[in-house]
Formats: sequence, structure tokens, C-alpha cells
Amino acid sequence: MRIWTVANQKGGVGKTTTSVSLADALSQQKKRVLLLDLDPQGSLTSYFKLDPDKVENTAYEIFDNTPETRGRLTPVPSGFDGVDVIGASIGLANLEKRAATLKGRGLVVKSFLLEKAQDYDYVVIDTPPALGLLMVNALVACERLIVPVQTDFLALKGLERMLKVLEMLDHSGTVVDYLLVPTMYDQRTNASRRCLSFLQNRYPDRLWPGYIPVDTKFRDASRLGVMPSFLYAQSHGIKAYEKLVATLTGRAVVDDV
Repeated sequence: MRIWTVANQKGGVGKTTTSVSLADALSQQKKRVLLLDLDPQGSLTSYFKLDPDKVENTAYEIFDNTPETRGRLTPVPSGFDGVDVIGASIGLANLEKRAATLKGRGLVVKSFLLEKAQDYDYVVIDTPPALGLLMVNALVACERLIVPVQTDFLALKGLERMLKVLEMLDHSGTVVDYLLVPTMYDQRTNASRRCLSFLQNRYPDRLWPGYIPVDTKFRDASRLGVMPSFLYAQSHGIKAYEKLVATLTGRAVVDDV
């Protein structure tokens, strides 16, 4: 089982869209995928028409001190072949508030997912846009970190904070392999083109050579609660995510989108 985390310390950069689209592309390859929502806002949970205030068997139970409780945690079918979901609940926000009293809890998610190793080929973790107990768990658990970076200069501040977190983890002995993924790219605007050029020059060894274009099809799929390819298999954005997954799985060399 391979574990990918999607994270950035800025909201609105396409984390949830990226998480869903990665799962979508993997499921098209007949892979068994678990989507884990560690964001108290529950955007990934809500995507599949699950109510974060009412859903049972949530990520909060992963942090329960009782092994029996964790063992009973059953992922919810997403409604799409090969993809299950462990949703978020408001309890995750309370966990963040209590983080200072939860010593040694940074390995909880990793330990839980190891118990699921026989059930899934891939786990994709969606994270909150802030450093805390939940993001640390997601980073420690993953073997690959995908950092969506909106091609807007305001989003670069969030990227800088994210890279500082990775540097801190590196100094503590946890090395995270990460890939920067330009998102919401609009080739019609000078701002997007300049931002992409900046990323290419600043982070040549960590930047995915493609980009995820602005694509309203993602908004339509989210509104309907379906996998993007269910509606628009040939859209530019979906094809871009398929190329990203090809890069992450080592199946192909990606050309520019």
C-alpha cells in the first residue's frame, strides 16, 4: 500500500480537488483507493455528500485511545468503484485544540493505515491548511507528499511556510519526499505565466513538469458529488491529473499539458 498526502499551508489551492482527482485516476487503473479526510472543515467529506456533522466512522476515531474502537472503524463506500472514504468530523477541530496534551500522537495515522495495508493499494490524505497535529500525522504517514501550488503570487507565501515545515521535519529525522504541482493555471494571464516561470526557476528539482489548468469541470463534478471522469473524461484538467498520476507511479514521462 502506498500513502500519498496532499497538503499546503494555504487554503483554496486545490487540495481537495487534487485528492479526489488522484483517487479518480487511480481507480481508472483498477486500484483500490482509500480517501482519508483529516481537515476539520470536511471539504472532501462533503464532496461525496456526507455530512461532517452526522457521518459516523470518521477520522476522529483513528485518534481514539482504544484499539477496539479503531478496529471497528469502517470506511464508507464513495459510490464509485474501488474508492472508499473515511470522512472528517468537527471532533478533529477539538483534537487540534488539545494537541499540546496529546504527546506522542504524531504516529497515530501511520499506525492505523498500516493495519489497512491489505485492503487498499493507495491511500490519499487530504489535510487542513495549517500546521498542527493532523498535518503532522499526515506528513509522517506518507511516502509521497503532493503540494498543490496555485499559480498566483499570493499563494507562494503558503508554499514557503510549507517548505519550512518540511525542513523542520527533516531536522527531526523525518524526511518527506515531495512534489510541487502547479494548479489553477490560466495561460491567458500574465500572472499565471509569471508564477509558473518563477516556480520552474526556483524549484526545478521539485516541480512537476506539467500543470493543472483552470477547468470549470471540477466545479461541476464537485457540485454533483461525482468523480470528475464520470462526467468529463476528456477534459484538460482530468487529463492533467492522469499525467500527474503517471508521474507519481512511474508509468510514463509527462509532457507539458
